[in-house]
Order: sequence, then structure tokens, then C-alpha cells
Amino acid sequence: MTSFVVVGLLGGWLLRRLGRSLGFAVPPVSWTQVLLLVLVAAILAGTAGLTRRTVQRARADLLAHQAVNRLVLARACALVGALLLGGYAGHAVSWLGSPSYVAEERLVRSLVAAVASGAVLAASLLLERACRVPAEPPAP
Repeated sequence: MTSFVVVGLLGGWLLRRLGRSLGFAVPPVSWTQVLLLVLVAAILAGTAGLTRRTVQRARADLLAHQAVNRLVLARACALVGALLLGGYAGHAVSWLGSPSYVAEERLVRSLVAAVASGAVLAASLLLERACRVPAEPPAP
């Protein structure tokens, strides 16, 4: 997981540097991206809560393939969330020290997007944990 954050950090930092050196415009971070990340985090957190409640109440209510599907979804979202967290943080770092309004705006948006990506990562890890089935007590 940490390696995905580091790769994202380097990629986000290099995006602006390479874009400027090659003459391309650096893509902006929009509020729509941030809101979509918050929405994904909320959906994952809600699914984690429902899964946890179902597993604790009656394991039979959650079929094996449903649990596996949720576990795979959680793992994939955790990896993507870690990559995005690093990417947005790296993009924010690349704007440090640039004295312009655009730099300040992109720095703030990138930091907020990094926080939203961290929420996706945290919700994904909660969903992974919710898929764990508690051990049955030993029979007497």
C-alpha cells in the first residue's frame, strides 16, 4: 500500500514538471473530482457498515460470493485510493513556492483531493475489515 502512495507521489509531482518542459498545459484539479471521491468514500463506508452488521448478526445472510465481491472491491479501491492520495499530494507539492493565484488555487484543490482520496482509502480498509468472519468458538 505504501508503495502505491510513493508511486502516486512521484507521478503527481512529475506531472507538472514534465507538462511544463514538454509545453503541455497541466490538467487542473476540479471540485467535481473531489466530490466524486467523497461520494465513493461515502458509498464504501456505507457498504462497510452494512457488511459489518450483516456478518455480526447472521453470517448466513451474506453469501460467500457476495463477501468475496466486496473484498475484491475493497482491495481495488484501497489500492486506487492510495495511488490517488499520493498523486494529489505530489501534485500539491509541485505547486509549492509558485507565487501566483493559480498556483494557490491548485495547491488547495490538490490538498483537498488528497484528503478525499485518503477517505476512500480509509473506507476501503474498513470494508476489507468488515468482510472478516469472526472465528467460531470451539465445540465442547
